Amino acid sequence: MASLTSVVKAADFILSRPTLSKIVNPVAKAFVAYAGYREMGLKFDDLISEESPIGQKAISRLPEGEIYARNYRFITAHQCALSHQLLPANKAVKPEEDTHYLIPYILEAEKEAFEKVELDNIQV
Repeated sequence: MASLTSVVKAADFILSRPTLSKIVNPVAKAFVAYAGYREMGLKFDDLISEESPIGQKAISRLPEGEIYARNYRFITAHQCALSHQLLPANKAVKPEEDTHYLIPYILEAEKEAFEKVELDNIQV
């Protein structure tokens, strides 16, 4: 599985090329619209797997208010799934609200894990 750091580098590469960006951005927006996670009250970062040690470390570093909001979004999405309904448009997550709250913590944890491996395997 690719690390989040390599995914971020690829995204930066795409966004730095105007022609490539004109092609990829509409496709990405269509994908997000069809994914439907916003209509269930979730943000993109809520979809990131938390089962890895790096994901666990990143989640443990979240501020208490963000953890509460994340858990509330999960409960709301679960209720939507159980009732087979989507949230009304005024309660769904809007694109400007879909911020990356977890990715900075994941990148930081990945960097620390990489540094730890490097230091553990240092040869003098």
